[in-house]
Amino acid sequence: MKKLLENPILNKVLYGLYIVALFVLIFDYGFSLPNWAEQAILFFYTVLLSVAVFITVNKYVFLKKKFVFNVFLFDLLSVLFVIYCIYKQIDTSISQIIDWTRFAIILKLIREFATPKINYKRSVLNPAQLFIISFMGLVFIGALLLMLPNATYNGISFIDALFTSTSAVCVTGLIVVDTSSFFTPFGQSLIMLLIQAGGLGILTFASYFSYFFKGGATYENQIALSDISSSNKIGEVFTTLKRILGITFFIEFVGAFFIYINIDKELIPSFFDRIFFSAFHSISAFCNAGFSTLPNGMMQDGFVNNYPLQLIIIVIFVFGGLGFPIVINVLRYLKHFVKRYILWFAQGKDNYKPWILTLSSKINLITTFSLIIVGTAIIYAKEYYNTLNSHEGIGKFITALFTATTPRTAGFNSIDFSQLHFSSIIVIILLMWIGASPASTGGGIKTSTFAIATLNFLSLAKGKEKIEIWRREIANISVRRAFATMTLSLVVIGFGIFLISYYDSNVKLLDIAFECFSAYSTVGLSLGITGDLSSESKIVLVAIMFIGRVTMLSILIAIFKKVKSLNYRYPTDEILIN
Repeated sequence: MKKLLENPILNKVLYGLYIVALFVLIFDYGFSLPNWAEQAILFFYTVLLSVAVFITVNKYVFLKKKFVFNVFLFDLLSVLFVIYCIYKQIDTSISQIIDWTRFAIILKLIREFATPKINYKRSVLNPAQLFIISFMGLVFIGALLLMLPNATYNGISFIDALFTSTSAVCVTGLIVVDTSSFFTPFGQSLIMLLIQAGGLGILTFASYFSYFFKGGATYENQIALSDISSSNKIGEVFTTLKRILGITFFIEFVGAFFIYINIDKELIPSFFDRIFFSAFHSISAFCNAGFSTLPNGMMQDGFVNNYPLQLIIIVIFVFGGLGFPIVINVLRYLKHFVKRYILWFAQGKDNYKPWILTLSSKINLITTFSLIIVGTAIIYAKEYYNTLNSHEGIGKFITALFTATTPRTAGFNSIDFSQLHFSSIIVIILLMWIGASPASTGGGIKTSTFAIATLNFLSLAKGKEKIEIWRREIANISVRRAFATMTLSLVVIGFGIFLISYYDSNVKLLDIAFECFSAYSTVGLSLGITGDLSSESKIVLVAIMFIGRVTMLSILIAIFKKVKSLNYRYPTDEILIN
């Protein structure tokens, strides 16, 4: 048995069967198959799962597999679950495939596809190229899956499928077809999975699962992932990934729970429909995607005046827009605060740690909440007798708060943005352009970039040569990156406005500009022109959404070869500016 299990031919055959199972699963979900085909697929699933259980058990018995508790626990639970699914499928004599069996196949595929050892070579692809290719691949795979017959009620063109997939993967939220009426529950589930994978990055999931099942990774893989995950130390890469996934799923679960208890049961009578609604909107909110299964979003009757629900969604997408490094840093600070000032009697004398809250966290938190306060005040004042007129009391404030925070790349709407005053639209465009915080699920030029630009002109006005704040000096490379990000964003947005105004010359310039800012900052708000644009303009928006998600700076880094640092400097010279 040991020789059989170690046979490389057997392993290749099994891996080939798992690849076949992946395509069979796609056909099973995506097409309405005749009864004989379903019976054949059911037989294939049953045989494959039985073989998988047999091999997994025998690997632990005969190969003396290295004992890793987490992996062993996963394998044990998955084996028990698969046995239960096989028993349930056979015992009930169901001629159709039950969903639990499909889920068991998915579980097994995740387990097997995460196991092969893949060594990343920086000489072949640099981290920026790997990051961009992963998103590009996810977009095209998502588009093909959305074109499956069972994903929509009446079919979808490739351009519209590509647009929807890009919008979901890039967590934008712009739509060319109504998500609620155009896509089936299967299609909506695909969109939800694309939002989740795009929000965190497919490499985050793939890398952590691979590390989890193998118990380690090569040094070169860790260097690449440290660049992608913004980890400060190579040795903490997978700890960072674990925290990112943990924070994400915890906030999404808690958010889904509170959304569920605030849904009117008369509006969504079915228990499973309420569960799906809660999960979809929690994931969409945390990933700052802005997709909704409601025809009119939060403007829908029964939801537009549900202020507790709107507050919950605000909290979820604000957390998602803060950025994982900031959330982790704040949690560390709170832990230190509790130990030092609340549980001081249980601590020793040496429990003081300076600079728990980093400069980056302070700048981004202050900028974020300043923009929320100022934005809410402006919208409340400008729209009090306009779009907020139908609300009363606290409802006006919550709707203004929702309207001011959602442009920060969330994309949900509780009002008709096309009815806003012109000055309010300009404020919304500014908020969209600034966007969320760095290393978050949101887009835009980022709050840190806006803060650095503001601090820079204040320093220049004071005659300072350096940007100093809170007894710290902001690094020159951060300033250069900030202004490169701002410049490149305006170049991409401006070029997009030019192209769309060329292809759709009948559309107002303000509407086009709003759409392009929304696409680049992965916001998803619109003045109502998205679905009526030509195919050429939709492709332009697809490109803008993709560039906005991966950032133009990353694309340039991926294209240009990195220059080695040289040990000389030319004489400096000043250029006339004003």
